[in-house]
Amino acid sequence: MLSNKYIELEEKLGAHNYHPLDVVIEKAKDVWVWDIEGNKYLDCLSAYSALNQGHCHPKIYKAMIEQAKKLTLTSRAFRNDKLPLLYKKLNQLTGFDKFLPMNSGAEAVETAIKAARKWGYNVKGVQQEKAEIIVGSGNFHGRTTTIISFSDDPDSKGNYGPYTPGFKIAEYGNAESFKNNITENTVAILLEPIQGEGGVIIPPEGFLKSIENICKEHNILLIVDEIQSGLGRSGKLFAYEYEDVKPDMVIIGKALGGGFYPVSGVLGTNETLGVFEPGTHGSTFGGNPLAAAVAMAALDVIIDENLVERSFELGEYLLKKLKKIKSEKIKEIRGKGLWIGLELNEPARPYVIKLKEKGILVKDTHETIIRIAPPLTAKKKHLNMLAKKIKDVLKN
Repeated sequence: MLSNKYIELEEKLGAHNYHPLDVVIEKAKDVWVWDIEGNKYLDCLSAYSALNQGHCHPKIYKAMIEQAKKLTLTSRAFRNDKLPLLYKKLNQLTGFDKFLPMNSGAEAVETAIKAARKWGYNVKGVQQEKAEIIVGSGNFHGRTTTIISFSDDPDSKGNYGPYTPGFKIAEYGNAESFKNNITENTVAILLEPIQGEGGVIIPPEGFLKSIENICKEHNILLIVDEIQSGLGRSGKLFAYEYEDVKPDMVIIGKALGGGFYPVSGVLGTNETLGVFEPGTHGSTFGGNPLAAAVAMAALDVIIDENLVERSFELGEYLLKKLKKIKSEKIKEIRGKGLWIGLELNEPARPYVIKLKEKGILVKDTHETIIRIAPPLTAKKKHLNMLAKKIKDVLKN
């Protein structure tokens, strides 16, 4: 079956909640993908950073197959022999006291919200039903009803009300704006240290540290969403490390599953995640042995192959090459690690389509921004190819 037949089927039988590029991918390996006609493309999106380790990494594949032969699911009604080992690995790697496993990023965000509210009532002493959480403008934390309730993106939010109360939006990058929104009912500030869906938006230097100080001053939890920015994508294990802060909770996902299996969760302190008691929160699949085995292998690849350091070094290399491109079409190029936002002075979609025709897969966001995020296993020759194709497309 040719690509157009698959596209016709998808358009006819699927809900149109995405606007994908018209490329039908059949197989993949490391940084490369192939469509069903055999055309080869350099993947420079990495499934929105879920593929930091590259496509079909053999070590993660092996861990998944070996575990799938033995045990895949018990539910949390019983214990399994893999989840405690994942807890230990994350504790040793990150220093956080506890980890609460879930499946999708949005579930993990919801988990952090519930923990913050319960902490507010049980520990801080906020009046019941009054808890407030402050978020940043331009945020993207997922698509559940509660999460879109504090979005200011009309596409994400429009026509899904009534919305969940209990949230305030402050100006992202402006610490004073957050401070001015604090009341006696504020229990947490929830932020992306770098806004991914927004187009790789990097706040001013010192912003996150200022937010941490504000949280300490007012007895407020700092929750950092590292679903996209974490696990090496930004050039650090976590993007908050650029400012030497220590959040109360960190939300992780995407690359935690290595592209094989949805795994997410919340890292936190004993005080924050300690608010949950048996029966108060959970997930049938969260923390299942297959997910735990995959996540441990995914973390091992990040550490053993020095993907965090590679991201930092290669990100600097790619950013310099892109900034050498002279074009009136470019408004701004910004990035941290192998995570770059190329903002144009005109719609980005035509350039994304032209890059696809030249064997490069990227994705547009917010009309004028091209997001660039190749697997952290990429080599300089791949980045040279990427930069050259971008330069050609912008000039022609």
